[in-house]
Amino acid sequence: MWALVGLPLAGGAALALAGRFADRVAAAVGVGVAGAVAGLAVLAAVVRPRAEAPLLAGLPVRLAVDGLSAFLVLTVAVVTLLVLLFCAGEFAEGAARARFFGLMLVFAGAMLVTVTAVSLPVLLMGWEVMGAASWALIGYRWREPGRVGAADTAFLTTRAADLGLYLAAGAALAGAPTASLALADLPSAAEPWRSLVTAGVVLAALGKSAQLPFSFWLSHAMRGPAPVSALLHSATMVAAGGYLLLRTGPLLDASGWGAPLVAWTGAATAVALGLVALAQAELKQLLAASTCAQVGLLVLAAGVGARAGGVLQLMAHAAAKSLAFLVAGVWLAALGTERLRGLRGAARRGPRGAGPAFTVALAALAGLPPLALWAAKDMVLAAALDDSPWLYAAGLAATALAAGYGARVLWFVWRPPPDAAGATAGAGARRVPVPAGAALLLLAVGCPALAVAALPPLRDGVAAVLGGPEGTAGRAWEWV
Repeated sequence: MWALVGLPLAGGAALALAGRFADRVAAAVGVGVAGAVAGLAVLAAVVRPRAEAPLLAGLPVRLAVDGLSAFLVLTVAVVTLLVLLFCAGEFAEGAARARFFGLMLVFAGAMLVTVTAVSLPVLLMGWEVMGAASWALIGYRWREPGRVGAADTAFLTTRAADLGLYLAAGAALAGAPTASLALADLPSAAEPWRSLVTAGVVLAALGKSAQLPFSFWLSHAMRGPAPVSALLHSATMVAAGGYLLLRTGPLLDASGWGAPLVAWTGAATAVALGLVALAQAELKQLLAASTCAQVGLLVLAAGVGARAGGVLQLMAHAAAKSLAFLVAGVWLAALGTERLRGLRGAARRGPRGAGPAFTVALAALAGLPPLALWAAKDMVLAAALDDSPWLYAAGLAATALAAGYGARVLWFVWRPPPDAAGATAGAGARRVPVPAGAALLLLAVGCPALAVAALPPLRDGVAAVLGGPEGTAGRAWEWV
């Protein structure tokens, strides 16, 4: 257990502090550490370890892997490994590689602490380190104009929302002075403290996941390198808020108002940011808005109690969105533009293999069968229908918008380039390095492969592992 969280944190910190002296070995060390962490994550998901160490009197550090966190540690570890494997082949030499790979490992390690924390204070430690690492990664190229300002905006916005966790901790202590601040004990706080705990948790989660009214910070975060976006949007920071809401589902239900608020906020974000994505003229900004919208469906799942659907939405979105951002980064570097009009024909011009991989990612985001996000959205919508037909209608609208912006992007990147662009096609027609190509291939395979988790009997097994029956998935008419 300690190795699972300690290896990326310690290895990442050592790389980042070594600086330029470790640049030549940074990629090998980073991928090696990430590979070891992925192996430990698989072991942890099977063994379900627990660990405890003293911190303060009556407040030990407790970490554990249960059903929910088993899926999360696997997602975080595998996506981190594939993103760093991609970076080993694509990231430029002499670009402060040690600092980059080190910060990425710390970022992932903080997320692993967050998803294995048993108590609110320990979760808060991982939560805060993750926020600080995101600031450093978004502003990684700090000498370029606007990078630091964008990092500051993202950090300060999420930091303001993070104050909700401090409110929640204080209210939990006031409502149950003898409590351990364990996440499982939060629903037992007396009123009105329980409502304050709920408000704090919801505030922090919505801020971290870039849900309304905090969605704007994710647009600024696009100033960071594409691999940072690939990890931040998929398996770490933006997913952390959705995870927290899934984890604290009993608290949301006990409050009486938390679950409906979360469900409607997720649905509203999914629709509103889907419209924003549809109107974007730049690829990375479109992908950023789509992240808010897709995570909105995860938040909706948490609000209506669709835990299995929410977990599948998180995992499937992690595969598709990390793949989309990695390919987008390749195109932006090769063609020198983020504008969709400038990327016309990018899938035809190369690099080879990038176009089909990007198509799989966008088709997944659009919810096309048999890709995993299709199955995940079906499970979430089925639970939403049981809760409210209006939530169901909002979810359907969000999925239609996802199909719209997915089709719009694919139309641009596959449309034959104009003659002027075709004359310079050779500039982009290169081969993706083998490590980067392997990462893209594995992520592309994951987009349909994860759908098997939604099919019986695996679906029922997933629901059992997560601690209860899903109860709403699998109606035949919903799969048509």
